Parts: sequence; C-alpha cells; structure tokens
Amino acid sequence: MSFEMDKFRLDGKVALVTGAVYGIGFEIAKSLAKAGATIVFNNLNQESVNQGLANYEKEGIKAHGYVCDVTDEEAVKKMVAQIKEEVGVIDILVNNAGIIKRIPMIEMEAKDFRQVIDVDLNAPFIMSKAVLPDMIEKGAGKIINICSMMSELGRETVSAYAAAKGGLKMLTKNIASEYGQYNIQCNGIGPGYIATPQTAPLRELQENGERHPFDQFIVGRTPAARWGTPDDLAGPAVFLASEASDFVNGHILYVDGGILAYIGKQP
Repeated sequence: MSFEMDKFRLDGKVALVTGAVYGIGFEIAKSLAKAGATIVFNNLNQESVNQGLANYEKEGIKAHGYVCDVTDEEAVKKMVAQIKEEVGVIDILVNNAGIIKRIPMIEMEAKDFRQVIDVDLNAPFIMSKAVLPDMIEKGAGKIINICSMMSELGRETVSAYAAAKGGLKMLTKNIASEYGQYNIQCNGIGPGYIATPQTAPLRELQENGERHPFDQFIVGRTPAARWGTPDDLAGPAVFLASEASDFVNGHILYVDGGILAYIGKQP
C-alpha cells in the first residue's frame, strides 16, 4: 500500500493544547492549526485566555479558549465536557502546561517541590484521564506529552522539574501500554534549547562583543551548533498528532539538535 501525504493532515480534528497562550505550546498549536486542526487551549484566568485568543487571531487562527486549572480534576472534567459540547470530541491532547522552579534541592521547600510535580506530572495524568474515555469510544486518539531533556538528564537547581519530567516520560509509556489496543497513541516531545523571546537575553552579544556564556555553552554542547527554533518543533508535533504516526507509541522524540547523543567537546 502506497503512503499518502494526506496522512499528515489534521482536518476535522479537535486539538486541545494546555497552557498554549505563548511560547512552545503556542507554536505547537499553530503548527497543528496549519495542518487543519481546530485549536482549543486553556489557561488559569480569563485575562490570560483573552490574551491567547488575541495571539491566535493575529495569526489568522480561530481558537477556542477556556479558563481551567489543569491540576483540578473536577474543573478539568467540566472543561472537557464543555469542549465536547461546544467544539467537539477531543481527538488530540497536548499536555504542554508546566512550570519550573530553579532552587537548589537542599533549599527547596517540600511545598514547592509538590507544586512542580502537581503541574508537570499530576496534571497530564488528570488531563489524559479526562479525554481517554471518548478516545476509547471513538477508537482513535493522540496524546502528546511535552517532556524535556530533563526527562533523561539532571542539572543543578531543577530536582523537582527533572523528577516530574522523568515521571512524565514513564506516564507516556504507560498510557501507550494500557490504551494502545484502542488505537490510541501516547508519545512525548522533548524540546532542546529553543530560541524564544523568553531566552533572548541569553543570546544577546555582550558589551565586549562575545556571546553570553550560557549561549556559548549551549551552542558548544549541541552538535547542530545552534539553538532550536519554534519551527523545529512543528514537524514532530504534526507527525505525532497525525495518522502518519499510528504505529508509533510510547516514544519520546527529543528535538534537541543532538545534545543527548553528544558527550561534548574535550576541553
């Protein structure tokens, strides 16, 4: 049977990308929209949802925004039911919402550790649990978890984040194991260091004309010798959301320019 490029199309699909007001989630949602999907997103308050709607409108995308705390199971159930009634059954879920707290482990309070775990790991569990019944009934569904290189590596000050993202990697594999029989695929994307407005100060030239030390570190540590761009995430996101990836399950696709494959240059 010959392969058809239409398998990458998402026409008629409803994609919920959590927390996708800006940043990586917003860029992924834009790529799904360009492939034909109807975009739904959420955020914590109406002000941020309104900002998100404006951001999508500037891109010529008619998105649907909802106020919802993804760590609140009852609120998530209500949002998913409302989306089903107002937009349609969720075909694609991208668990993008997340936080990071950069605090040395011995200085971090347990409540801060728990908050990171709650947003970065418990929320994807809650969201996935809410959409799975309709996916099972439909006999199809895509869940994409936004993992991290910290799903594989540790680094100073990110004990909670690394623990959560490592757990999210294993949750991804378990959802694939438990629900693959229903033609549901659960995979992850692990972005490397992506050039966004938030990371711009780390890439500005210093007064002496040299690169910022962190910029030098990332470029030197990356075989591609550059930061990633939001466009680098578009293809992987569309692939994992589409029928083209129907036999890809429980996989974490690291979009990192080769960092995880590279031991680094000898000093």
